[in-house]
Order: sequence, then C-alpha cells, then structure tokens
Amino acid sequence: MKRNEKDNMIPTDTIEKLEQTWASISALCMTLDETQWKTQTLCPGWTVQDNVSHMIGTERFLHGLPSSAVKAPPRDYVKNAIGASNENEVEERRSKLGNEVLAEWNELVAIRLAALKSGDDTYFAKEMMTPTGPGTLADFLHIRVMDCWVHEQDIRVALDLPGNDESPSAHLSVDRLLRTVPIVVGKRAATPEGETVVLNVTGPVKRSLVVTVTNGRATVVPTRPPHVLAEVSMNSNTFVALACGRIAGADTRRRVDVVGDSTVGLAVVDNFNMMI
Repeated sequence: MKRNEKDNMIPTDTIEKLEQTWASISALCMTLDETQWKTQTLCPGWTVQDNVSHMIGTERFLHGLPSSAVKAPPRDYVKNAIGASNENEVEERRSKLGNEVLAEWNELVAIRLAALKSGDDTYFAKEMMTPTGPGTLADFLHIRVMDCWVHEQDIRVALDLPGNDESPSAHLSVDRLLRTVPIVVGKRAATPEGETVVLNVTGPVKRSLVVTVTNGRATVVPTRPPHVLAEVSMNSNTFVALACGRIAGADTRRRVDVVGDSTVGLAVVDNFNMMI
C-alpha cells in the first residue's frame, strides 16, 4: 500500500513536486545567455543567477554539506541571520558564469533526489527548525516546494518567460500562502466585527476564500453570507507576488478588482506580504 504524508511517513507527493519544479528550473536556465543570468529580479539585490545560488545554498544545508565560508558585505536588504546566511551563499557564486552555477545546481539536484527517494521514515521524521518554526525534514520539504517554485517565478518574471504557473507546485504554493489570509483580513486590514471579506484568486490557480470576523477573530467560513463587506479578486500570479513581498499593493491597482468597501478591500491588498 502506498504510504502518504497524512500518515507522517515518506512524503512521496512532496518529493514528486520538488522533482518537477527542479526539472522546470533546470530546463528554463539551460536556455539563458549570460545577460539573462545577470538580470535583476524582484528579489532585492538578486539577479537570476543569485536566485539559483540561493537555492543551491539551502539544498546544500539540507543535505548536510558545509555552508559557504564567504562572508558577504552588509546589505541594506538583509534583515536577519537567515538572510545573512543566504547572502553568503549568493556572494560565493557572484563571480561565476551562469552556466557554472547551473552545472552546480544540476549536480546537486541529482544528489538530493537520490537521497530523498531512498530516505526512510526516520530520515523524514528528523526534527529540525523550519522557516515557519520547529518541525521535521518532511515539513521543511513541503515549504521547500513553495520556496523553489516562487524563485522559479522570480526568474520567469524578470526575463518575461512565463510558465509552470499552474503546476502541482503552484497549487501547493498558493494554498500555503492562503493560510495567513485571515490574519491579513482581521488584524492587518482591521475588518470590523461581524463583517466578511471574500478573496477570489482567479487563475491559473483558482481559489475562493470567505473570511468572517467573529468575536474579534477572522476565520475562514464554508459559505458566503448574504452581506459581504468587500470582495477582492486577482489572478494567482499577482496574489503570489503580493504575498511574497515581490510587489506592493499600490503597484497592482490595475490588476486587482475590489467590490464593496474599498477602504477595507485595499487594506487587504496592501497587507498581503507574508514574508520576513
């Protein structure tokens, strides 16, 4: 019988998503020239190449390989210790050609996939700190799908090469980001008691969330009430860019539709950033 992630065993589905996303990144990057590798992305201070360097650094960490010995100079966009560690990995590879970084990525991905596909329950149950707090390696890998997919989209947006935005990893990423929408609606946008905000993600990944504030707490409810204070609609690529802090709400006014109370609706849009 095939074991699944609900049983807290081998995360087969997660591994399949990682493999698909990594293959998509490799295929995309194989087409790039050096100018494209050095193109700035929406990640502050990072080029296309730097995004791949960052992913290499994290995969090396997860495989138990040494961290970079390079110490990057201070950057104003680095806000914490994790960001500083990421910057060291990026700095180590900045002087390389894009194809050299891609070769390292492809070699590492092959090693990682072999390890993941041969791992047992104990391997995936290993306790560790994840980007969202204490968890297991399996938990970290689930987050890793989103992280890698988002960085792939960073590369695609910078180079105007759209793609892979309705894959299983895209669906996983949108769903993970939707988890914090109640915080945005309730705490950040200060939606009044008893009121409801509806968020429509219109595609390529389609979702609809109904969030109502009850007893001071915003929660997702199963049905839409007769009265909705504000309804916000946008495509999934815009939602991801906002939720990951790649763009500001003010930059999306022509890409977002708000019906009803525009003050609350726009406050939701302006407070979607969920990344540290």
